[in-house]
Amino acid sequence: MADSKKPAKSPDRKANRRGAARLAAVQALYQMDIGGAGINDIFAEFESHWLGNEVEGDKYLPAEAAFFKDVVAGVVRDQARLDPMIDDALQKGWPLKRIDAILRAVLRAGSYELEHRKDVPGRVVVSEYVDVAHAFVEKDETGMVNAVLDQIARQFRADEFARG
Repeated sequence: MADSKKPAKSPDRKANRRGAARLAAVQALYQMDIGGAGINDIFAEFESHWLGNEVEGDKYLPAEAAFFKDVVAGVVRDQARLDPMIDDALQKGWPLKRIDAILRAVLRAGSYELEHRKDVPGRVVVSEYVDVAHAFVEKDETGMVNAVLDQIARQFRADEFARG
C-alpha cells in the first residue's frame, strides 16, 4: 500500500518545490529592485538563508534551486524587453514604474516564465503567480496580476490559450 502512494506524492512535491522557487524568485527580484543588490549576492543569500530554511521563525519550503535561478537570471537578462510588454498589458495611466515593487517582481517573473518555460502549462504559470501575489497584496491587486499575465500568456502561448 505504501508504494502505491509514492507516485501520487512525487508530482505534488515537485509542484511545491516549484511554487517555493517562484515565491523565492519574486522575493529576490523585489530585493534587487528596491535594494540594488547584484544577482550573485542574491543567489548566495537565497541559497544560504532562504531556500528550505527557517528565517525569522518562518519555515520556507525547499525550493527547486535551478528553477529559482533560471527565473531570476532570466528576468534580469530580459527585463528591458519584458517591461514594455507588461506596460502594454497594464491599464492606461498605470505604467509599470507606478506599480508596487513586489507586483513588478511578480509580473516580471510570470512574464518570463510564460515566454521561456514551455514545460509548464500557461494557465499553471498564471495561477501560480496569482497565488504568489496573494502572499503580499490585496485581492484587487491579484486580479490585476491575473489579467496582465493572462494577456501576456495569450501573446506567448496563443495556441495553448486558443484551445480553451
